[in-house]
Amino acid sequence: MKKGPTEWEMKNVIMPLMLSGAKMLDRHCPKCGSPLFEKDGRVFCPVCEYREKQKRREMKGVEEKLREKLNELASSLPDNIDELEKHLRAMERIMEVLERYRKLEGEK
Repeated sequence: MKKGPTEWEMKNVIMPLMLSGAKMLDRHCPKCGSPLFEKDGRVFCPVCEYREKQKRREMKGVEEKLREKLNELASSLPDNIDELEKHLRAMERIMEVLERYRKLEGEK
């Protein structure tokens, strides 16, 4: 389902683009339905580009939190073997998630 630009995106993504001299085309993005723009010879969808940047920022925030948790676990390894095993399993899961994240980033 296409999700066109929100009111906020119209005001903060599309309008500044128009004011910057970008040309709004009479074609629309097949993904979100937003008008396509041309600037410096490049045709693009400003809404999809904005949303992709937002998604990357959010993922970076998740990655940073996972790394913090991994460091926290690594710096507080318990002496009790059962607790140590729990810590190590949690650390291993975090590392797996981080590896999947890196693979996703590489695919883009």
